[in-house]
Amino acid sequence: MNKFFIFFLSLVVVTACDPNDVSSETTDDSISGTGAFVFKDYAPLSSKPINVFYHIPANVTASTKILFVFHGAGRNAAEYRDAWIAQANQKGLILVVPEFSENYFPGSNAYNLGNVFVDGYHPSAATLNNESQWTFSLIEPLFAKIKSLTGNTSSNYSIYGHSAGAQFAHRFLLFKPQAHVDKVVASAAGWYTLPDFTVDFPYGLNHSFVDIDLNNFFAQELILQIGELDNDPNSPALRHNNTVDQQGNNRYDRAYYFYDLGMTKAEAINTSFNWQIIETPNTGHEFEPTIEQAADLLVDLE
Repeated sequence: MNKFFIFFLSLVVVTACDPNDVSSETTDDSISGTGAFVFKDYAPLSSKPINVFYHIPANVTASTKILFVFHGAGRNAAEYRDAWIAQANQKGLILVVPEFSENYFPGSNAYNLGNVFVDGYHPSAATLNNESQWTFSLIEPLFAKIKSLTGNTSSNYSIYGHSAGAQFAHRFLLFKPQAHVDKVVASAAGWYTLPDFTVDFPYGLNHSFVDIDLNNFFAQELILQIGELDNDPNSPALRHNNTVDQQGNNRYDRAYYFYDLGMTKAEAINTSFNWQIIETPNTGHEFEPTIEQAADLLVDLE
């Protein structure tokens, strides 16, 4: 047999067996174990299917907590899922890790900023997308799908987002105030949309052209997690300009700026403030060292 054909056939077999690919453990009505499936049930965005990587612990029950994990700019959902499996098994968490591919959700506008605008860096009333087209709008239908596939009866879910995923997560709270979220760990965001109507979107809320309920936002159980060593102003892909640098010139300073401003604004409107800020010791921008602490925070808040 032709050696090239044998090599090609071997490559196909290895690729087809990759555990990160869409898994045969998924049926039309159930999932179990560790795998992935394609989600395109949300009709307005059905032309933009997403691979959803999951892990279901062996001791799963109808009330097992559901955790959404939002990956960083590397779009490496399978890697995030795999890194979370040990904590999911230990603490009893269903992991749901959607992958927002560059193909269907290009750039930071479609992912980090949630596709609220055609171009979120130059927002206008004319370029405000219909809410059905927001990337944020995929999450609640996916939550319903996961409940159906696992027989779960939970009323709420939690979120862990890292880096670009932390940007997505905190903006999700802003733009989807009715979402069934009980707590969020936003880990190592590069920068934030400030709860400030004097700063233009996406760095603040001026010209966001969407009704924002700051009372609701400040009442959320939002935990800002930041590595104590995530303080490099020259970190790759860290955004810098005159506006965003008012938050600080590194992720560490920006996390504290966002937290402090939130507390100040909440006090000014005399509303409850349920945020926390937590440092991860001896950690820079990598996500793996944040997972155990994040899992403890998410479970211990119950």
